[in-house]
Amino acid sequence: MTNINEHSTGPFARAWSWFIALPVNIWFKIADTGCKAKKLGEDDPRRIIHACKVGLAITLVSLFFYFNTLYDGFGVAAMWAVLTVVVVFEFSVGATLGKGVNRSIATLLAGSLGVGAHHLAVLSGEKVEPFAIGTTVFLIAALMTFIRFFPKMKARYDYGLVIFILTFCLISVSGYRDDEVIAMAHKRLSAVFIGGATAVLICIVIFPAWAGDDLHKQLATNMEKLATFLQGFGDEFFQISESEITEDKKASLQAYKSVLNSKSTEETLANFAKWEPRHGRFRYRHPWDQYLKVGALVRQCAYSIEALNGHLSLENQIPYEIREKVQQHCTKMSTESSSALAQLALSIRTMTRSSVADSHILKAKVAATSLKSSLKTGLWPDTDLLQIIPAVTVASLLVDVVTCTANVGEAVNELASLARFKVTSGSNNRKPKVIHRGTSNLSAHHAIAIDA
Repeated sequence: MTNINEHSTGPFARAWSWFIALPVNIWFKIADTGCKAKKLGEDDPRRIIHACKVGLAITLVSLFFYFNTLYDGFGVAAMWAVLTVVVVFEFSVGATLGKGVNRSIATLLAGSLGVGAHHLAVLSGEKVEPFAIGTTVFLIAALMTFIRFFPKMKARYDYGLVIFILTFCLISVSGYRDDEVIAMAHKRLSAVFIGGATAVLICIVIFPAWAGDDLHKQLATNMEKLATFLQGFGDEFFQISESEITEDKKASLQAYKSVLNSKSTEETLANFAKWEPRHGRFRYRHPWDQYLKVGALVRQCAYSIEALNGHLSLENQIPYEIREKVQQHCTKMSTESSSALAQLALSIRTMTRSSVADSHILKAKVAATSLKSSLKTGLWPDTDLLQIIPAVTVASLLVDVVTCTANVGEAVNELASLARFKVTSGSNNRKPKVIHRGTSNLSAHHAIAIDA
């Protein structure tokens, strides 16, 4: 009998407890959301500025068409101005300008072609008109969709091609008379131009966020992350320093992992940067493709570092006498490569050319050559081969890192030549940034979306 009562009252008791705790749970959810929103704004205040800019642009366009004189001239087509602001306004100037130009040109061309196709279909007669329009829509839609598969068209004009197909179909298949179709196309084009111009002007004039600047900083930051790992790898692997490893140091040693997945972000930023006008230190037709080349070499170096990171947990499995024989050369390669990457990152940040990085790369190459020579002499005649393999593997990976660093240095020098970096006399007195804590926020705002 007791079990029956417990089963009958159990669900009601749980429901009542849930109902009593509901206000507290809601309050905790609100507080947690508020903390996340605060952190989101603190990580990058430009997010708050961007949100305000979008709100301002939509408000201006809405109020602009609120006047009866303008609304009577545009009618329902006025909503296309607001819709254009919503879908065109992106975080960076390059993304906004690219989508705005794509939408305006696509609407103009598709509107003109749609009016012509509609007129020809009407002239063909009432019976032939549906077949003529259907054939035209099929050919244009199929052709534009196929063009979207071209890599260059996909990267820069994909949004415009989608808008072209949409606008052409809406106008060509409309059942209005010729004069009404022309008026509708004119109103829609004017509304799209007003919305796009408003979005672009506000994005450029009010606290602009440049995609090129973000790409420039991200490339330098990625190199600093690799330099940070290499700077601490020797002490960590060979246990040179007896100081305790703090959580911040562990986080900085693992910061390089974000470089492994930076390809898509860099390509997106480079694509947006090509749309941007001359600004600050970046002139028109800045060599953004060279940034992608440098970024690819930096990721190649990061892959070797990822393999090195897997050997950090093996220090206790390698006898001390074996590690001691390669310690000097390996530490030298790691330290000099770290200094070279830090100097190259500093060169990119300040847009200056310096020979300091080349001297570090030369010292790292000398250490790699010395290590190869010592390995050929046979340092371990009476040592178990299985104990030698981990140490030799680490040494080999460090040699690969030196080679990658040299390739990065050559690519950065080429970038300096193409971008016309300033030449500094002597060494750069500014201390390069090596330790980097936290993660970069540059890639969180650039997502490619296809909107109608």
